[in-house]
Amino acid sequence: MTDTTITPEIAGYKPGTWVLDPAHSEVHFSVRHMMISKVRGTFGVKSATLYAPENPLQARVEASVDVTSLDTNDQNRDGHLRSADFFDTENHPTMEFRSTGVRVDDGDFLVDGDLTIRGVTKPVTFDFDFGGFGADPYGNYKAGATAKTVINREDFGLTWNAALETGGVLVGKDVTIELDLQGALQA
Repeated sequence: MTDTTITPEIAGYKPGTWVLDPAHSEVHFSVRHMMISKVRGTFGVKSATLYAPENPLQARVEASVDVTSLDTNDQNRDGHLRSADFFDTENHPTMEFRSTGVRVDDGDFLVDGDLTIRGVTKPVTFDFDFGGFGADPYGNYKAGATAKTVINREDFGLTWNAALETGGVLVGKDVTIELDLQGALQA
């Protein structure tokens, strides 16, 4: 268990409420295709708020991703991914994340939380990396960060697949999720 009485030093960190800038943030994913290559895609971030107290290990984050914005650069594949075979965006238009804790492991920040996809909630851990902090030309104090995790899509009910004549399956189980985030400290 993480000792949350220790406050790690993060240059530029300021406590407060941070709100995501969707114009400068994106969710990327990749998954094996035919067991020989990867398909990559993006989702738009609908909203995210970081509640940052003096001690960053006591921070909380809530985020929502617009699954209907899914883009793999192939309209037919995107339509199939939005269908009931995969994300069922008609009934589940968003993915949700709520953190349950922040910890440092061997110098790396880890954010634990509950990820909900297609109505199924499972615990996940994101490797989190602060990109830095600074004021923009308009006087807003900004933060940048990246985060990454790998999930088994079948754990979230995304089980559709097709067997290949050469062996294996069309879609891999492991999905890498990467976040590029920028947020602004609210006054």
